[in-house]
Amino acid sequence: MGASTTITIRVTPDLKEKLGRLAQNTRRSKSYLAADAVEAYVNRELQIIEGIQRGLADMAAGRVTPHEEVMARVDQIISEARQKRVVRK
Repeated sequence: MGASTTITIRVTPDLKEKLGRLAQNTRRSKSYLAADAVEAYVNRELQIIEGIQRGLADMAAGRVTPHEEVMARVDQIISEARQKRVVRK
């Protein structure tokens, strides 16, 4: 395992108990499970934020598709999928 550092968080007694049960059942330490959960959360949230930032940058640069054009494409895809479904029957 690589270098690590310590942080302190406050959790409810119920969550602490659940974490303890999970640690016991998985044979992992509470610290390992908490770090794993925090990492998953942070990675997911960063992906969301960075995606929003990319979208805003695209918007500012004019790299957008009008709503009407997108909906026309969606309608076309749905229509083609329905036609393929009818042909398969």
